[in-house]
Amino acid sequence: MEFINKEILDYSAKNTEHEPDLLKKLNRETWLKVMNPRMLSGHIQGRVLSMLSKMIKPRNIIEIGTYTGYSALCLAEGIQPKGKLHTIDINEECVLIANKYFQNTIFKNNIKQHIGNALEIIPKIKCNFQLAFIDADKENYINYFNMIFNKLDVGGYIIADNVLWSGKVLKKQKDVETQSLDDYNKMIINNKKLKSVLMPIRDGLMVSEKIYE
Repeated sequence: MEFINKEILDYSAKNTEHEPDLLKKLNRETWLKVMNPRMLSGHIQGRVLSMLSKMIKPRNIIEIGTYTGYSALCLAEGIQPKGKLHTIDINEECVLIANKYFQNTIFKNNIKQHIGNALEIIPKIKCNFQLAFIDADKENYINYFNMIFNKLDVGGYIIADNVLWSGKVLKKQKDVETQSLDDYNKMIINNKKLKSVLMPIRDGLMVSEKIYE
């Protein structure tokens, strides 16, 4: 489901900061070599993630779902010089592609890759975060949120991707993934410890600021 017609999307892309050359290359390689390339954040969403990270200036970032590394590189653009971005994925093939691109950036010492089950890895990361990005298996969004929330500083942000799920969240009959995302959106908006906005950017970004412990 397209939320905005293609002409408007193309116009928006032309009037958005250019996609950095390395990310263009990663974008092309992902579409050529990797299954489900639509999972890539892409130009406009990537620039949104970069801008949000630059506004927040996080010391530590956690990303659930590396895929081929596009979103991690965008988020890293706002990290503090000695900060660390922890990115987790279970797919070793994608991790290898991401690492190749990470090593070709100024952020190679800022990015720490983890391979495995995020629910097992998150508790082992011994730091607090100022920014989190959730973009992995949809059924676990609430579980990821619950594990991250206590490690998130007040004033920190959690961003969740795909929360509109091609518009399927509007359907009365929902499959497991869609129901999980709908449950996540409802949990977030009813959480008094957050200020949140659901942005209809690409497949939907839920952006939540932690305002209380």
